[in-house]
Amino acid sequence: MKKTSTRLADGRELIYYDLRDDTVRDAVDRRPLERTVTTSEVRRDVLLGDSVAIASHRQGRTYHPPADQCPLCPTTGDRLSEIPDSSYDVVVFENRFPSLAGDSGRCEVVCFTSDHDASFASLTEEQAALVLEAWTDRTSELSHLPSVEQVFCFENRGEEIGVTLGHPHGQIYAYPFTTPRTALMLRSLAAHKEATGGENLFDAVLERELAGERVVLEGEHWAAFVPYSAHWPYEVHLYPKRRVPDLLGLDEAARTEFPKVYLELLRRFDRIFGEGEPPTPYIAAWHQAPFGTLEEFEGVSRDDFALHLELFTIRRTSGKLKFLAGSESGMSVFINDVPPEFAAQRLREVAS
Repeated sequence: MKKTSTRLADGRELIYYDLRDDTVRDAVDRRPLERTVTTSEVRRDVLLGDSVAIASHRQGRTYHPPADQCPLCPTTGDRLSEIPDSSYDVVVFENRFPSLAGDSGRCEVVCFTSDHDASFASLTEEQAALVLEAWTDRTSELSHLPSVEQVFCFENRGEEIGVTLGHPHGQIYAYPFTTPRTALMLRSLAAHKEATGGENLFDAVLERELAGERVVLEGEHWAAFVPYSAHWPYEVHLYPKRRVPDLLGLDEAARTEFPKVYLELLRRFDRIFGEGEPPTPYIAAWHQAPFGTLEEFEGVSRDDFALHLELFTIRRTSGKLKFLAGSESGMSVFINDVPPEFAAQRLREVAS
């Protein structure tokens, strides 16, 4: 992998990740852009104990542009985009309309391929491995920023999810706090460790699932299963079999196997609802240990956390979506219409 860092016309950082070591990246951003001005602010909710990012400048962000005006495609001739070069393998750049900025963190865009009509599932294993390297590198770099406590790599796929740019891409959020969902895991982890005299809850969950009926696929170094208490109609958790706290902890064997396992998982997601159905909308979310202090979670260290990816869709059946209505949105109590055992069986049936 070759990494080349440059600057866009408004000062934002852009990084090329290339498969070839001899690739030269010297294209200049020719757009007449002024410096990006953001109004991002993090406010603490004292009743719920969580935080909300207020980012009014995002109201003006790019919204469903035609394909020939996609800002994530390479620059060609006089059609100037966010990527100055005429081609690329993987690109990461600071979001022009970030939810978090400055002392409130940082937001980045990850373009998986220059092919506008592709998807992550259509990448080669070599391309997917390069994306994994980019996620790992950005996790490392962002963790050293003084305002960052947790790094979250994710992909939103599909208009039903809320995606406003059709080009295959994901995002990275670098939060200035430990996210509420991670905090819940850490509290459960601490309570279980104390109650069992030291047993790791993530290890116990993985062992239980591998012995059960909800395993979707399993490799030598990775395992994917539908969790016992899945919140979403089709939800799969992907774990490395050797517990590590973050992407940086993966060994070479796990990195080598990941593309094959993950691409197969994504391709199965696209076949859940049968032939002729539009691509399955999904969210793919990496859960990594925070880089800040874990003092409030007594007895737990970063090494107790287990890196894993959660992949889920809001489509519950053909042509129907799972909406977060009264119980989910009002009380955070999910109601799942699809039994996890059925979801796992379906995902096994659609194996390629």
